[in-house]
Amino acid sequence: MRELVQEKNEYVGPPTAAPAAPVQAPVPAVQVSPVQPPIEEVVPAYRRVFRPTIRTSARVIAITSGKGGVGKTNLTVNLAIAMAKIGRRVMIVDADLGMANVDVVLGTVSKHHLLHLLQPDVTLEDVLIHGPYGVNYISGGSAIERALDFSPKERQCLLDKLAACEKMADIVLVDTGAGLGRNVLDFILAADEVILVTTPEPTALTDAYAVMKSYSRNSEKKDLKIVVNRVYDEAECNEVLTKLSRTSEKFLSLPLTSLGMIFEDRSVMNAVKNQQPLLVAYPDAVAARCIEAVAKNVLYGGDHKIRFGWKGFLQKLLKFS
Repeated sequence: MRELVQEKNEYVGPPTAAPAAPVQAPVPAVQVSPVQPPIEEVVPAYRRVFRPTIRTSARVIAITSGKGGVGKTNLTVNLAIAMAKIGRRVMIVDADLGMANVDVVLGTVSKHHLLHLLQPDVTLEDVLIHGPYGVNYISGGSAIERALDFSPKERQCLLDKLAACEKMADIVLVDTGAGLGRNVLDFILAADEVILVTTPEPTALTDAYAVMKSYSRNSEKKDLKIVVNRVYDEAECNEVLTKLSRTSEKFLSLPLTSLGMIFEDRSVMNAVKNQQPLLVAYPDAVAARCIEAVAKNVLYGGDHKIRFGWKGFLQKLLKFS
């Protein structure tokens, strides 16, 4: 673990090409930190063009982190909006049982959650919240945590009502809790894909490695990607990825795929204070452009095989044998 958080003197970054001539970009509504690069440097140089595939089942992507405060929920909400702007139907499931904050970022109020679906007169539409750009949101509440206490009839009731989500979404983003609680691991292992969010802080890297280690030991087929949040330049992101990749390959035999980086941006905090998603409040901000690039990498970055899908995800969580 010392290797993971050691000082920069052992890292030699990859050679970088000379920067292109600066291009005038529109000024965001709120001034960003002066250490941030200009807008035109945000889009990763490695971005490629892929052929989108036709899907018959929704992709279920768990978004998790090793510790709180790294921007996981903020990324989840804005990633959903970025995908919706491209034309995808996206649903968010707030599965952070300890600190459910999706509704805060969206600026909405959740009157119902999954547990209310056990009531005969409550339908799926009753628990759905419609957010910006057609993004749907549903609060998990304590339903998943109590899954083992449900009777077979109650589990089947939840499965039947939630199955309709598959027809409403191309992609389901599951915002898990932080760390390695039993419920967090259940969500991660039930999803087809996992996005791990971290920052360059040593504590965040150490906790991110703990998630990688647990996922590597418990997952049969591994599909883990990483997003480095709150970086000040590309070199800092490359250093984080190098540290995690070296440690992961050496001790876990787990290859890492990077989805990109998100630069430190004051606009993010301003959007949270206003209870508006960043891509709605400040769509031209540096961090917003970064998230849009990450969204395109998620959508078009390679071949995505759906092993469980939405129904399989629910069956695993609801403990169907």
